[in-house]
Amino acid sequence: MRFKDEALVVLRRALGPSAAFRDGQFEAIQALVTDRRRLLVVQRTGWGKSAVYFVATRLLRDRGAGVTIIVSPLLALMRDQIEAATRLNLHAVTINSENRDDWSQIEDQLLSGAVDLLLVSPERFNNNDFRERLLGPLTSTAGLLVIDEAHCISDWGHDFRPDYRRMVRVLELMAPGVPVLCTTATANDRVIDDISHQLGAELTVIRGSLDRESLSLHAVEIPLTVERLAWLAKWIPRMEGSGIVYCLTVADTLRVADWLMENGIAAAAYSGETDALLRRDIEQQLKSNRVKVVAATSALGMGFDKPDLSFVIHFQSPDSPVAYYQQVGRAGRAVDDAEVVLLWGERDEDIWQYFLETGLPMQWHAEEVVSYLESVADWVKVQDIESNVNMPNARITGLLKVLDVEGAVEKEHSRYRRTLRNWSFDTERIDRVRAARLNEQQAMRDYATSAECRMKFIRTALDDADAGQCGRCDNCAGNRYDSALESTAVARALTFMRKRPITIDPRKRWAGPRSGTIANQLEAGRALCYLSDPGWGDQLLDAKRQHSLLSNDLVLAASKLVNEWLPDFDGAIAYVPSLDPERELVADFATRLAELLGVQLSDCIVKKRHNEPQKLMENSAQQIFNVEGVFEIRQPVPPGPVLLIDDVVDSRWTMTVLGDLLIRAGTGPVYPFAVAKIKG
Repeated sequence: MRFKDEALVVLRRALGPSAAFRDGQFEAIQALVTDRRRLLVVQRTGWGKSAVYFVATRLLRDRGAGVTIIVSPLLALMRDQIEAATRLNLHAVTINSENRDDWSQIEDQLLSGAVDLLLVSPERFNNNDFRERLLGPLTSTAGLLVIDEAHCISDWGHDFRPDYRRMVRVLELMAPGVPVLCTTATANDRVIDDISHQLGAELTVIRGSLDRESLSLHAVEIPLTVERLAWLAKWIPRMEGSGIVYCLTVADTLRVADWLMENGIAAAAYSGETDALLRRDIEQQLKSNRVKVVAATSALGMGFDKPDLSFVIHFQSPDSPVAYYQQVGRAGRAVDDAEVVLLWGERDEDIWQYFLETGLPMQWHAEEVVSYLESVADWVKVQDIESNVNMPNARITGLLKVLDVEGAVEKEHSRYRRTLRNWSFDTERIDRVRAARLNEQQAMRDYATSAECRMKFIRTALDDADAGQCGRCDNCAGNRYDSALESTAVARALTFMRKRPITIDPRKRWAGPRSGTIANQLEAGRALCYLSDPGWGDQLLDAKRQHSLLSNDLVLAASKLVNEWLPDFDGAIAYVPSLDPERELVADFATRLAELLGVQLSDCIVKKRHNEPQKLMENSAQQIFNVEGVFEIRQPVPPGPVLLIDDVVDSRWTMTVLGDLLIRAGTGPVYPFAVAKIKG
């Protein structure tokens, strides 16, 4: 049997008797199986990149080759791939954080050669046990290495993950002649050049058109969150099928899903913080159209396979054309007309700036971490670094990953130490990447306001040489969606935002200078709004900037919330005091709230000395250090429950320390209440 006929038989076994190879698929399979080449395949979502490595694996295994290792960034993608592999009678397994109980059995199967496909995340290659027990045997016997979503290798890519850089080392360990397949739907010329440089000049690139004939792209300017909610309630019921509303923050996924459900639209929220079993259930609900909408972060993205997904809406604008193309590519794979709508406004850029600042290391951050490790000259945990370096936990762990990949530090389980390798911060490279990120942000501003074909704009941004007019987008064919909203609809959305319970969850364990479980924990608390919310949030920001007091309407709204939340509250109100005579806002608010509630106001909390604003303290250890010894409790204290008031809550450590002091001084349970919560 000719090789192409053999490959076609395998393809049809998986996809059905009428299946045929798409342009470039067979050539890629032949290059892997016959020529044993290293390939980078850049093809649009839905082209069938997974079919290439599944068919190639089946053919290689039939020829006696070893296991195929697929490096994949997301569990959702892994689950879909395992299901697809079974259709080719391929035994596929994964080793990840969700199946620890199965690791021993899977390792035995791998070492005995019983596994055809192993799916792992790039982070797995930095796991000590995996490296010691499996990495050597796997790399010496592997039949094919697949690096899925290979744009993650490049720090020019929109979703750079430092652990992907380990793939270069893995390639060095592979036996000579082992074929390698890198796949992505989102790589421009710069990303392709970077991947080729890292993986070797012998990398062959197969690149196709990025046009998506089924997608109709639209952009609608809607500045405020409350207006975007009203827009969703107006337009989603008119859309066919089911879809995804992408949000930049976890809080917005919850807000959007709750709002849609309140409007009779079956919806669910999905993010990296969603419980693993629930994530899997939501994926299945969306695939079977049991929900109309999933409000999701990018965690529901790469590799999620629902061919009949009918629409994608962006609740905020992504900060990169590449990220945008990646997400809109979820829609329209097996439907003729899929709707894609970008809701945008200037406030989106605040989130972009946050991602930029947290996603790229600053020179002084990296040097401070390295300097601390050098001063210790021993193994330390992340918590030790937090106690000595004023930096967010996420930034510390991100830096440690980069430093580990670069060889400046080494990791053993959860501990790190400085290596003997010389290291200096690559300022030039980071500056180039930062400039590229800013250019991508500008491209998204231009996309939103552009009068030219939207698909052509995106394809051009991704260096697709064949980009032309699509004839389907709002600029080509007219806008199907407008921003007009009835005032009553916006008012309903504002009422929804104001009545949603915003919880202040109590801290459970100490950090930094203290350790162990917090014995005198706060009760679950409430906030009136998020600081970013229109209305109350804007009023609080204005009052803080102008050193003025809060309105009677806001205090009345707070009293109504407390009465609904704690209808039988008969304790006292205490508040977080300030030594700044211009900052009477909290004391005044607490006084007026106590009057409306008809309860005692206690000034038992005394501030002894000035301290830095908590917003300047960037991790839990530093935040506790910053309030230790700052306050004392003056007797008498209220003997019953206490409502502890502050204007803004973020880390919760000020209230946690004060709650501990109050309870030790003899009060009853302490309920935190803030006008606004930062995150949201």
